[in-house]
Amino acid sequence: MPRARFYLGLLVGGALAGLGLPGAMPQASAPASGQQAFLQKLSSAAIERTRHTVRYDPKYVRIPYPGGDVPADTGVCTDEVIRSYRTLGIDLQKEVHEDMAANFGRYPNHLRWMQITPDSNIDHRRVPNLMVFFSRKGTSLPLSNNSADYGPGDLVTWDLGGGVPHIGIVVDQKAAAGRRYLVVHNIGAGPKMEDVLFQWKITGHYRYFGP
Repeated sequence: MPRARFYLGLLVGGALAGLGLPGAMPQASAPASGQQAFLQKLSSAAIERTRHTVRYDPKYVRIPYPGGDVPADTGVCTDEVIRSYRTLGIDLQKEVHEDMAANFGRYPNHLRWMQITPDSNIDHRRVPNLMVFFSRKGTSLPLSNNSADYGPGDLVTWDLGGGVPHIGIVVDQKAAAGRRYLVVHNIGAGPKMEDVLFQWKITGHYRYFGP
């Protein structure tokens, strides 16, 4: 994929210069047993996504609502998160749209994309929107350089450079050295499970258990 097209694709996630994270983040703590079971299921759903062939395609697509999706053989980084949650019966398209419809000013769309109303076709597919949503409806966890602070089912966002955002799911498989968990993400070659947790600058760390 030509470099220009690749980075244009990543911008579907929507870079937002200066997007702020919540000022006060709770200390990471071990999830309760029910939550731990949920995170394990999310990890398994993300790993299952690596068995699919997905062509990286960032173009805007009109999709049904709720429960809409772009063609199964296409997608970007956010689509792997969306599809993993759908496996667990959680529709991020619906959840993000409903929160944006009620709290549009809290989201960056009007600044970055000059939107004045929510758009259920694309809003949930943009990383900055998911960052706001997960911080509002889930738990924002500390950012650190300690791999022990990141567990299976955690959601991590990065800045790839130049404000280009990215997102992935930490899973319960570890790198060959056994020091940290791997991440399922799609950065252009389809869903992959790789040792990339500290590959780029981490901008967000979340857990989301659904509505």
